[in-house]
Amino acid sequence: MKIVVLEGSPNKKGSSNLLAENFIQGAEEAGHKVQIVDAAHADIHPCTGCVHCGYEGPCVQKDDIDEIRQKILEADMLVFVTPLYYYGMSAQLKTLIDRFCAFNSSIQRKRMKSALLSAAWNSDGWTFEALELHYKTLVRYLNLKDMGMVLGTGCGTPSMTQHSKFPKLAYELGRKIKE
Repeated sequence: MKIVVLEGSPNKKGSSNLLAENFIQGAEEAGHKVQIVDAAHADIHPCTGCVHCGYEGPCVQKDDIDEIRQKILEADMLVFVTPLYYYGMSAQLKTLIDRFCAFNSSIQRKRMKSALLSAAWNSDGWTFEALELHYKTLVRYLNLKDMGMVLGTGCGTPSMTQHSKFPKLAYELGRKIKE
């Protein structure tokens, strides 16, 4: 299976990307091919809502989205990776997702699998409620099949994350993904 990991952290060595590394290790050991899209450092402009794409592309903006679109549409699974910023996904990942507007229908027809990996400093029971609802809405709208979430509470630094249960959970999620 082809898996595209959409990393939305501006901190390349941060806690959410640490979870992604563990997921990728597990997925590759299970025989899957994994590609990373570094949404936080790619040249992706915000959607302008011009609808020139007709909701099925191409977009009039000339940035990295054409290359990213191709990777996504060749994949069987999307993994959304984000630090939790003010109880939602990072602006960098949200900017990429907003650009799905130009190929929503293509994603919907593929019936891809998906997962969510996130890390937060906060450990309250409600920490991930808003992000979970947003992710579940994306899953429903894009016709995705959710394969699981690793929501790392108390993961404020990479060291805290490394010493938590969440890297192992991310690894195990990657290992259990089936065709």
